[in-house]
Amino acid sequence: MRLQESGEMYLETIMILSQKLANVRAIDIGEALGYSKPSVSRGLKILRENSYVVIDRNGYVTLSKTGKEVAEKIYERHQVLSEALIQLGVDPQIAIEDACRMEHVISDTSLEAIKRFLDK
Repeated sequence: MRLQESGEMYLETIMILSQKLANVRAIDIGEALGYSKPSVSRGLKILRENSYVVIDRNGYVTLSKTGKEVAEKIYERHQVLSEALIQLGVDPQIAIEDACRMEHVISDTSLEAIKRFLDK
């Protein structure tokens, strides 16, 4: 199943939160993304049904192997695009915000070209 942008955002956020928190809960995800509790519940339900996340009986959310792979890919895209924009002279805060939108639509080919350019 191809994830929509919101699904990718959930996975990336869960990955980042799991690096900061011992246990990630739906409320943590909602606060981080600025989403309502019903929106987070619906989003997590879809991700769970498609085997991207696991929710245990205590309500703790963890990424499945597939979910982690997707999250890492999106996070890498975010990092590369942010760095490229900053190197081009874009204000860091704007670069981070723009990269967040771009990371969901850029092709693998274009991303690889940007990575090669940054490595020079």
